[in-house]
Amino acid sequence: MGMVDTLGLVLHPARDSKVAVDAIVDWATARNGTVLGLPEEIGRIDCSAVAVEAGTLAQRSDLLVSLGGDGTMLRAMRLADRQSFPVLGVNLGKLGFLAEVDVPDLAEALSAIDNHEFTTEPRLAVDAIIGGQLITAFNDIAFVRFPGQKTAAIAVEAAGRPFVSYAADAVVVATPTGSTAYSFSAGGPIVSPAVEALLVTPAAPHSAYNRGLVVSVGDQLTLNILPSSGRLAVEADGNVAAEVEPGDRIELVPRPGAARVVRLGHTTFYERVRRKLRLADSAEIAVSWP
Repeated sequence: MGMVDTLGLVLHPARDSKVAVDAIVDWATARNGTVLGLPEEIGRIDCSAVAVEAGTLAQRSDLLVSLGGDGTMLRAMRLADRQSFPVLGVNLGKLGFLAEVDVPDLAEALSAIDNHEFTTEPRLAVDAIIGGQLITAFNDIAFVRFPGQKTAAIAVEAAGRPFVSYAADAVVVATPTGSTAYSFSAGGPIVSPAVEALLVTPAAPHSAYNRGLVVSVGDQLTLNILPSSGRLAVEADGNVAAEVEPGDRIELVPRPGAARVVRLGHTTFYERVRRKLRLADSAEIAVSWP
């Protein structure tokens, strides 16, 4: 008996995913399987997938397949949060950090998963309660200055004690998954997904201490918005989720293993990053000694 009876689809909002969806539907039909999708997504394509709401998709799927880039993969991971099924990322067009296969290899990948020939990589989420609402991100939660407003002034507490105060355009709290996103562009390190930690990275800092911090999941991480700060937007995985103001105190809670990503063992994390960031060019600069 195969593992995959019901497949859930998460589609990129704009890229053409018909070829990939057809391959998935054909694979499932040949095995009397079911393909589910979200109404607003599969409505755009002529296919035999069954439209269901997000809650039903999460309840019924044995495997979630993300067709798109990293943004689509993050949405799929949020759907998979606290669920038992893993997520398979399929690259549509641009290369991503998270996807595992390209469209031509899709049927082969599904068969491998069906035969239990795969591993899963647990991915950490970060939660914050702001204004009574729970915000969850798989990449990052960023506290960002509004244009024309005062800069972000934020005091960081680690393990219950003050550590440093930043003045910056933004302070980014990232997961290892998010270490290649906003945090990376703000000068943060690339962190293997096998590491369980949160990264605190200031973007365009103008405080005396302008480096980031990596905090173990066992140490409490709290941000205090200082009196000198402007009002700040809170972005979860790039989407504005809330606002904070001076005097607000936010605890950021890491949740290891919140979702699981399928790996077929073709590439390592470091190879995927190297390919995506085109590091191959810089790693092979010939050194000529005088």
